[in-house]
Amino acid sequence: MRQFAGLTIIFLLSSLIFTGCNIEQKKQKTQEKMNMKRTLFGETDGNQIYQYTFTNINSMSVSIINYGGIVTHLIVPDREGNLQDVVLGYDNLQQYLDNNSPYFGAIAGRYANRIARGKFSIDGTEYQLATNNGTNHLHGGLKGFDKVVWDVEDFIFPDSAGVVLTYHSPDGEEGYPGNLLTKVIYTLNNNNELRIDYQAETDQPTVLNLTHHSYFNLKGQGNGNIYNHQLQIFADHYIPVDETLIPTGELNPVEGTLMDFTAPMEIGKGIHQVDGGYDHTFVLNNFDGNVREVARVIENQSGRLMKVFTDQPGMQFYSGNFLDGSITGKESKVYMQHYGFCLETQHFPDSPNQPAFPPTLLRPGEKYQTTTIYRFEVFD
Repeated sequence: MRQFAGLTIIFLLSSLIFTGCNIEQKKQKTQEKMNMKRTLFGETDGNQIYQYTFTNINSMSVSIINYGGIVTHLIVPDREGNLQDVVLGYDNLQQYLDNNSPYFGAIAGRYANRIARGKFSIDGTEYQLATNNGTNHLHGGLKGFDKVVWDVEDFIFPDSAGVVLTYHSPDGEEGYPGNLLTKVIYTLNNNNELRIDYQAETDQPTVLNLTHHSYFNLKGQGNGNIYNHQLQIFADHYIPVDETLIPTGELNPVEGTLMDFTAPMEIGKGIHQVDGGYDHTFVLNNFDGNVREVARVIENQSGRLMKVFTDQPGMQFYSGNFLDGSITGKESKVYMQHYGFCLETQHFPDSPNQPAFPPTLLRPGEKYQTTTIYRFEVFD
């Protein structure tokens, strides 16, 4: 553990450089351009949970809590300048604790998406994880990163503001090997971008795949289904899955199928012809480790346009198939099937068991670092 303590100190120092030097010095120099508010959101297991709300010069705002790293609200202007919350969620912490939330707005990990039978091997040693999704492991297990309390530090600069969330996942947690130190940095800027930077280091070989799990509805949360949203995904291939949603190992072309979103297509056009609805990983074009635009969503009624940028190889498009009217969310709105969609940038599901997929193995001395950006615009 002495070695890991040294690793922790180095990691913390490097994160300060990553966020642009000392946060306290930056706070003192901040002009009154961004606004920040912190309020008590609830308490769990003796930990106080705070909600941090950041508002930019365009009146766009994001609210984040240090339980699960959850984005509880994302308020975005439409073409007329009217503000609406475009992510599904709850009004208070107790609802997140009581209602078995389907990962609304949370950080999913250690391994987002599915691992077949909850098993994988590293250097000849097999590890068994919880099987919390039928026979498979999903989104980190019974208590993944979506259900832990993160350490939090806020920052505010002239043109951006946000939080640095830190979590130390101990060796063996949910069956994963290695002490893992993880940072997630949420940043809202004056370009109406919500940026998410992920960083991690380990003291033992482990697997890692983090993502953000907001359910979006550009008409406003609870304001009907997503069928009229026009989705474009810059991906020529997708990953077919078996009946338990585990990849078959193939990469199939989207051309000529209901998975073809290379040109904008209304989500409702094919959703009822896809067995169970959309819940598929797309193989994003031009994967070279650099951030590039990978998707965009248009909603004509509001004039909102959301663009997605990432350096990741894949993105899970999930169309809210398991929402069934049993959840009452914010403002007492009932969430019916297909009332929200997720665009989860990530590595491929079951990669630890699929040698042909890009690797998700993280070894001591290596740094996990990845970025995703959700940018919001309007059109006439």
